Amino acid sequence: MRPGCNNFIKLAGFVFASICAWYLGSMFAYIIPEDSLAETIDNIQKVGEKPILRAPPPKRQKCDHWSPCPPGSYAYRLLSGGGKEKMAKICFEDEQLISEEKKNAGRGINIAIVDYDTGKCTDAKYFDMWEGEFSESMTDFIRKAPQGSLLLMVTHDDGSTKLKEDAKKTITALGSKEIRNIRFRSSWVFIAAKGFKLPDNLEKEKINHSDNKMNRYGGWPAEIQIEGCIPRNLH
Repeated sequence: MRPGCNNFIKLAGFVFASICAWYLGSMFAYIIPEDSLAETIDNIQKVGEKPILRAPPPKRQKCDHWSPCPPGSYAYRLLSGGGKEKMAKICFEDEQLISEEKKNAGRGINIAIVDYDTGKCTDAKYFDMWEGEFSESMTDFIRKAPQGSLLLMVTHDDGSTKLKEDAKKTITALGSKEIRNIRFRSSWVFIAAKGFKLPDNLEKEKINHSDNKMNRYGGWPAEIQIEGCIPRNLH
């Protein structure tokens, strides 16, 4: 066969193949919806990608602890107030004993009493230490707490101005080392047991004094907190 004829046959075959490819492509584009085609191409592109592994969100613990308390123990978290707006909170076994939501938190010293055997709150009140005379009634409230009780205390705003010596003695007798150091607008949190002893390694008390150079909320220091787990077999 002559070279010219051979080249003509190759060219004709190429043209025919191109027309067939164009026709088939047009037909598939007409038959297959555009979104399905785009999805198919996208899936093909993702074949070589590494799968993204996402860790499940952490499980929420009682009183918003980072880690769960051991079995056979109570979880607690005490948070002082911050400035005027952020009210004090006392949480015990995931129940808010004192909080703004419960409408029982206020200026001064907030106290919750818990029956150690049942883990249930028996009383909760706040005592204003800026206006009025409530130091004596607070002292009486603490003294009347039954034996076998846990007492949880936090300040909001000012807990010192109207605090009397008798109240300081009563709280000191429960084991407080900071109540005599409390000053105007100090943030203070404290947990104590009446009639039994809490473990030595338990976080029981913390204080933060107002300092105009370091205060978070103008005339108020940053809120402070303590949290922990109390064994249920202490008595």
